[in-house]
Amino acid sequence: MKIFGPVYRKVMQWSSHPHAEKFLGGVSFIESSFFPVPTSLMLAPMVMATRDRAWRLASLATITSVLGGIFGYFIGYFLFDQLGQPILEIYHLQEKFMKMKEWFDQYGVWLVLLAGLTPLPYKLFTITSGVMGIALIPFTLASIVGRASQFFLVAGLLWWGGEKIEPILNKWMEWIGWGVLAMVVAGYLILV
Repeated sequence: MKIFGPVYRKVMQWSSHPHAEKFLGGVSFIESSFFPVPTSLMLAPMVMATRDRAWRLASLATITSVLGGIFGYFIGYFLFDQLGQPILEIYHLQEKFMKMKEWFDQYGVWLVLLAGLTPLPYKLFTITSGVMGIALIPFTLASIVGRASQFFLVAGLLWWGGEKIEPILNKWMEWIGWGVLAMVVAGYLILV
């Protein structure tokens, strides 16, 4: 079943839309608090289509993702019963949430940094940070480092590889997409 190739080509077309950066910022924001699609899946084709804006796009994704992470933090801190619990129920993450609370007791803000760097579901870490009352400044700093590392790595690789990488991406996008999905599922299962 071919899903990722057509999506990649569609996002490449959207990247020239006058509001493409707003869409990227919006997706990046909501992905950090409740949306299931990783920001890098939108960032990568946009960088390929407009390599001269690679650093701007990575910066935008970082800033909006961190702001979305702070929003997720506030959901956990102030609105867990009203919003956080239903989000966990939608994604069937209640048991994982209990395990996360144990991990936060042991590792604290380092988990936020890890989540920002990896395809683990960042929203779970942001909401749990708020519930656990992790200090907001260390949470924000860890989010900035983690998210910037991920987004600037993606943008940097695609900027550097440029036209040499595009045929490879076109040819292997299905495998890459399924590989990223497998990493997300593996990250999810690690939280079991």
